[in-house]
Amino acid sequence: MTTQIFQASTLYGMATLAAALDSGLFRPADRRILLVCNNAATPETTPGPDEMPGFERLRDRFDEVLSYNETIFPFHPGGWAPRPEDMPLWERYLRLEWKIGDDVEFAVESIQVNPSLALAQIFVDAPVTVYADGLMSYGPTRNKIDPQVGTRVNRVLHLDLVPGLKPLLLTEFGVAGEIVPTPAFTKVLAELVGSGEGLPEIEEPALLLGQYLSALGILSADDEENLHVRMLKGAHALGHTRIVFKPHPTAPARFTRKLEQEAEKLGAELTVLDTPVLAEVLYQRMRPALVVGCFSTALLTASALYGLPVARLGTELLLDRLSPFENSNRVPVTVVDALLPELTDRAAVTEQRRGMSVDVLGPLVRAVGFAMQPKILPRLRQETEAYLAENLDEKTLRYFKRKRLTSLALPGGVPGQLGFIPRNAAMRRVARRALALKKAVKR
Repeated sequence: MTTQIFQASTLYGMATLAAALDSGLFRPADRRILLVCNNAATPETTPGPDEMPGFERLRDRFDEVLSYNETIFPFHPGGWAPRPEDMPLWERYLRLEWKIGDDVEFAVESIQVNPSLALAQIFVDAPVTVYADGLMSYGPTRNKIDPQVGTRVNRVLHLDLVPGLKPLLLTEFGVAGEIVPTPAFTKVLAELVGSGEGLPEIEEPALLLGQYLSALGILSADDEENLHVRMLKGAHALGHTRIVFKPHPTAPARFTRKLEQEAEKLGAELTVLDTPVLAEVLYQRMRPALVVGCFSTALLTASALYGLPVARLGTELLLDRLSPFENSNRVPVTVVDALLPELTDRAAVTEQRRGMSVDVLGPLVRAVGFAMQPKILPRLRQETEAYLAENLDEKTLRYFKRKRLTSLALPGGVPGQLGFIPRNAAMRRVARRALALKKAVKR
């Protein structure tokens, strides 16, 4: 028997898999298993994706639904992987537990980390399809992957969120990207429209998307709350008085208090959603007059799939704050910053003015990708050097760091003859004394 196992941790990912299956992107199989992973920090108290409204409408694509959390309990899916010497034992156990034979193949998300990586390592002979449901597919592989895993990946399935832009993910293994047809994906999303029971009936509001960036260590909680308030003010300044805020499902309730207080001051009609539905359900039910976010993938689905007006806010702050430079969110932030209009630029938002064409964006993304992962993508060095030599200016420098360019000996870095200064302790002491003396003279 041929068994296909589809690992998923989000409803959005399940919708992507459903669209791929509907499009015939997987060969026929005797048995299809949906392996659900609840990657929340405390999965015992947080509903899994198979408990979200709309899941039952996707369920019929699969013969069985299994819980990875229950299988490996009490371990956490995101933090556990078996020891190398235990791999054969775990493979035997999972084959017995899930009743699968020798012919098995996997479709997984985020192959660089667990649980996807653990599954690929346990089943050492199984072919693997990686599916990417967001903007991270356009960036480089987050970590260096063991060739025993990477060489078994046969393709990267991805949504065409930026038509013409090709993924960098897993290209170090020669893995090709394959697009999940947009009509099939929007058809699946249309099936989920009726899942939003209890949603308020609001037409054409400004929709604000929360991402819970403080949980990722990108922003502080106060900075993220202030970002939401800035989104509210920006939308109101553009004339939107009906505003809907969709918080991240795992964000604490207190994240909306400042927002509610500011809405009251402005006289805006604010609705905070407490029903965990996909943003795409809201796009179809409310037809927002404007969708505002930081760098959420949902901004691109709003624009590319539904033709809705969009605006970004906070990307410049994130480009500066993301650390280390190879943070996997850097390419999504870069794509959104380079493509979409900034909320405070009224003319750009009104005209839905694109910042870059895909012909210009592609080389930028590849250069950023190399700067993030030079050891994984060494073949891009020459191309990146040429790009930086010709295109680095005040506008494009925001996507790089002088320090990073210097460490990689790329154009735009500190000249070689001055490169010793930041690492020379004596020079740093002299600089500090000179600065202190300058301040004393000013007093």
